[in-house]
Amino acid sequence: MAVQQYGVLKGIVSDMRRETDDDSPHFQVEVIGEKDTRYRCAINVMSSSEESEVLYLADDQFDSSSITLLPNLPYGYKKIDAANRDLALDYVRGNLFDSAKMKPLPHEVTGPDNDLNDFIETYMQKAKEEKAPVYIYGSKFGPEQAPDKIFGFTPTNGMHNIHMNQGNAMDTRWKKDNGSWHDGGILIQFADQWAAVFLAFLSQSWCTDEEGHPVEDCDHTHQKY
Repeated sequence: MAVQQYGVLKGIVSDMRRETDDDSPHFQVEVIGEKDTRYRCAINVMSSSEESEVLYLADDQFDSSSITLLPNLPYGYKKIDAANRDLALDYVRGNLFDSAKMKPLPHEVTGPDNDLNDFIETYMQKAKEEKAPVYIYGSKFGPEQAPDKIFGFTPTNGMHNIHMNQGNAMDTRWKKDNGSWHDGGILIQFADQWAAVFLAFLSQSWCTDEEGHPVEDCDHTHQKY
């Protein structure tokens, strides 16, 4: 079935906050898109499953040759479907990065630069300071005529599922999110380089069929469980 309203949001970071008192905390980022439209981007930093750590990989020198279409996109949300799949991300099929280099990180640990919140905040703060365009891949929610629960703007509007969206076990409620070429992630267009952040859950399999369903249980190093 795959996540609904899959696409990419292009915008400028304007604010950010950590969630620490939720069962499934997120790092929340406010992004300004088209015509000053505000979006809340909810980035998972902890899974709600028994395996609570999230796999993380950041590339400060991301090869932009595979994403040449992105700079030409207008600001705002762009829906991605079969007609423009060349814009989509797929962690398994897209050759975006070496998944074996992903590391599991706790979401919040006392001290600097040692947890997922710290690392994501570093990238988002730099993007904000430099007014660098960010490209947030995931699924869109809203608009809903209510104040946003984090940043307070109306209508609430944003992106979630900003992580790998395939390989979820078929006996879980997340199986409905499985889909190839429907993965989330974060790309940042700095003046002299691109940066990328990729996220996945430890419980997801990296051996998937063309519908994104697991064909066997294997981890990000492609070792069988």
